[in-house]
Amino acid sequence: MLLLVQTLAAPFSQAQTKQFKALLVTTTRGWHHESLHAGVLAIQQLGIKNYFDVVLFEDPNSFTDKNLEQFSVVIFLNTTGDIFDSAQQKVMERFIQSGKGFVGIHSASDTEYDWDWYTQLVGRMFHIHPVIQTARVNVVDPSFPGLQGFAGNKLWTDEWYEFGPEKVTDLHYVLAVDESSYNPKVQWGEKKGNGMGKFHPISWYHPFDGGRSFYTALGHLPSVYSDPVFLNHLYAGIFWAVTGRK
Repeated sequence: MLLLVQTLAAPFSQAQTKQFKALLVTTTRGWHHESLHAGVLAIQQLGIKNYFDVVLFEDPNSFTDKNLEQFSVVIFLNTTGDIFDSAQQKVMERFIQSGKGFVGIHSASDTEYDWDWYTQLVGRMFHIHPVIQTARVNVVDPSFPGLQGFAGNKLWTDEWYEFGPEKVTDLHYVLAVDESSYNPKVQWGEKKGNGMGKFHPISWYHPFDGGRSFYTALGHLPSVYSDPVFLNHLYAGIFWAVTGRK
């Protein structure tokens, strides 16, 4: 009987091992997005559907080299402002340098402007955005997975970020928004936005400092976190950040 129990226990134990573990960071030091709750639930459901663990970052003291050994990717979901101290920044740098991944969603590009390494990790930083509008989205790189739902210049409603210049030179773009399909002009006091011109990227990926980084500007509205098109796009980015496989 003991032998039988041991035989049955081994496959059961192996079945509990998930593909990987993701640390989900939602810290804000500025604008608090209404979509944060929906985003957390959606990523947890992605974990259930695709068999990976999602751990919500709640204790700042847990952001250590030792604790991060268990994770394959850190996801910044609608973070804003300066969220890490200098010690945590070094932990994040070593995490990526060890060959692991980062995923930034929407306002992850509105985070840690003064941390040069992070701005390079993201690739481009948020500058300004007009009012929420419907626009056409174009697939730039159809070889990247998870983009099937955006084929045919799909109409999409979101908050269209205008970005500053590239912080690195090896960004691989996967999605862009067609500025002729919406009004990109905006002014916040003395700060103005006129769009980015003929090519306005909204999602990209790149190898960086030994690891991998994926970013998507989509994800402002709570409703997108129940849209399979967006969720497929997001999981493809997470999977690439973890594995490097397209």
